[in-house]
Amino acid sequence: MADAGAKKSNTDAGGKKKEVKKETGLGLSKKKDENFGEWYSEVVVHSEMIEYYDISGCYILRPWTMSIWETMQAFFDAEIKRMKVKNTYFPLFVSPGVLEKEKDHVEGFAPEVAWVTKSGKSELEVPIAIRPTSETVMYPYFSKWIRGHRDLPLKLNQWCNVVRWEFSNPTPFIRSREFLWQEGHTAFATQAEADEEVLEILELYRRIYEEYLAIPVVKGKKSELEKFAGGLYTTSVEAFIPNTGRGVQGATSHCLGQNFAKMFGIEFENEKGGKAMVWQNSWAYSTRTIGVMVMVHGDDKGLVLPPKVAATQVIVVPVPYKDTNTKEMFEACLRTVDTLTEAGFRVEADLRDNYGPGWKYSHWEMKGVPLRIEIGPRDLEKKQVRLARRDNSDKLDIPVSNLVEQVKDILDRIQENLFEVAKQKRDASIRVAKTWDEFMEALNQKKMILAPWCDEMEVEEDVKKRTKGEIGAAKSLCTPFEQPELPEGTLCFASGKPAKKWTYWGRSY
Repeated sequence: MADAGAKKSNTDAGGKKKEVKKETGLGLSKKKDENFGEWYSEVVVHSEMIEYYDISGCYILRPWTMSIWETMQAFFDAEIKRMKVKNTYFPLFVSPGVLEKEKDHVEGFAPEVAWVTKSGKSELEVPIAIRPTSETVMYPYFSKWIRGHRDLPLKLNQWCNVVRWEFSNPTPFIRSREFLWQEGHTAFATQAEADEEVLEILELYRRIYEEYLAIPVVKGKKSELEKFAGGLYTTSVEAFIPNTGRGVQGATSHCLGQNFAKMFGIEFENEKGGKAMVWQNSWAYSTRTIGVMVMVHGDDKGLVLPPKVAATQVIVVPVPYKDTNTKEMFEACLRTVDTLTEAGFRVEADLRDNYGPGWKYSHWEMKGVPLRIEIGPRDLEKKQVRLARRDNSDKLDIPVSNLVEQVKDILDRIQENLFEVAKQKRDASIRVAKTWDEFMEALNQKKMILAPWCDEMEVEEDVKKRTKGEIGAAKSLCTPFEQPELPEGTLCFASGKPAKKWTYWGRSY
């Protein structure tokens, strides 16, 4: 923590260095509703989630972040293993010949590829790419391993890092040059099997966002313009940040069709003895999930963590008065930690004697711990503790005898409340627009727009051109699987042609 009156060098969401003068060692200098970008930059640093690194767009993920990642990883890894997906690891480096084999794919990623060109002081004869994704890394080996129908399905996943270099405005978690993710790569004998898995994985991504991170998402299909380069179709879960009016592609599950199979010669002998190409999928979610959580739930006191992913779900703080017997109070705090830990909760006690209770409250609120337990002299006398919720600041005195049941109930309610509040804010940001004027009015109000669309790529490209500005162009976010009724004769908001579907539009990260 910074000392009182000290200056702390920091970096804003645009990657620029800035000086933040702190009046105390705690608290944020920016408000979420007034300066979202700088508020976000302060929260991720002061809550000890990340530290800025000396290479722009790269960040140190501190233990407070990694514990959240590990919780999501444990859930997802167990679920995909039930689906008979096996973990693997492929090298970080890609040869140019392999990377450039699939034309649309490489064009989609070309600006972001980082290259190794030297070894020591010697120039490499052939530059080596660092993976932006692993389709072209893995698929030459799929063609080697898959020979007959008994080799299918092949279902692999790797937990790794990827590098995507070329972009402006790096933002911790949301847009970084290196990030952690899982990427699944699977091959099937039939399209029906591939289609089924795409949706099965997408549902797991929905569960990560809604059940763990308490963030509402829309499941849907990407447009031809926005789908994965070289793939057949892309599905996604889309989140929305009401404060900025931007959508966030939360995670993607792609059906690659047979395109990569043709490029890399991934074929098998079917049951009739004939040759056939495999059908492939790839799917991924990344540490971007954590940035979305900070943006959606954080407030002017700092981070707000859903209990399911919080490294520490409960913090126990002694509240001594003058001439208090702190030994007895500290022992009560430690007993509370032991009781709750044995019941399966993640709990810590803050017994530091160089900070007062008020400082500790602010510190753990900044770090987003869902529930605080306060124990003072009167609480000891009455054999009770005081509970303070991070999400809504409610306080409640409860008997020690009922501690475990009450803590479980309140943590469950915090998780539910965070989701409900986020959903209400998201839903309040959705506007239906049936004409271009309605669309532009909603866009200027930073809304997530549901509009009837003719599903033509040229029309989407035109929407991008017509809305291009300093804060970015609008684009399709996804066509939701849950489609509202489309009355006969409904016209596209942008072209005036007959509409084929309802699609979400907006600006995005």
